[in-house]
Amino acid sequence: MTTTIAATTDEAVAGVEDGSTVLVGGFGLAGMPFDIIDALIRQGATDLTVVSNNAGNGDVGLAALLKAGRVRKVICSFPRQSDSYVFDDLYRAGRVDLEVVPQGTLAERMRAAGAGIGAFYSPVGVGTPLAEGKETREIGGRVHVLEYPIKGDVALISAHRADTLGNLVYRKTARNFGPVMATAAATVVAQVTEIVPVGEIDPETVITPGIYVDRLVRAEARRLTVQGAR
Repeated sequence: MTTTIAATTDEAVAGVEDGSTVLVGGFGLAGMPFDIIDALIRQGATDLTVVSNNAGNGDVGLAALLKAGRVRKVICSFPRQSDSYVFDDLYRAGRVDLEVVPQGTLAERMRAAGAGIGAFYSPVGVGTPLAEGKETREIGGRVHVLEYPIKGDVALISAHRADTLGNLVYRKTARNFGPVMATAAATVVAQVTEIVPVGEIDPETVITPGIYVDRLVRAEARRLTVQGAR
């Protein structure tokens, strides 16, 4: 598979269909692929299921996608924080559905999708509402709950550098969910601040091999901050 280098962010997200499951990298604002999310808003895909660590911050990035009314359901670990007012308003109004998944389980469900694992048992969430309706099994004297993979139609991730083959290097904590999401989606779109020729990146530092990256686009680094609750 060859990585396509898109000329623009709009080109990078072309073809995303209504009803898609979209994996969105980022831990709060760290590693959030702002530019390709903005392009997805312009592209117009709607009725989306979004999988991310948070449910948006302020009114930028994922929160902007929610505010535009494009999201039907959010699957995340932390739906509420002081600046998640866009999601909070939509959820309280019944305009968006929510599935809360513990953070480690969220990462493992996506990793399972990328690894071709049909399902796995985890002790996390047993005895809480998060386990209601799920199959359980006692393993080693401890009750576990059965969890299924989360596979995306599209993954939108942000990395620091890439070469023209799509090999990705991340910057510090901006790495977060990017690598696991890149293995779990049918189409992976990565925005990076720099694209260099093959050979410019030490293979030992590559985190996401280019075989996982379908589309690559260069976008300037954005350092954004958001205000607290309104």
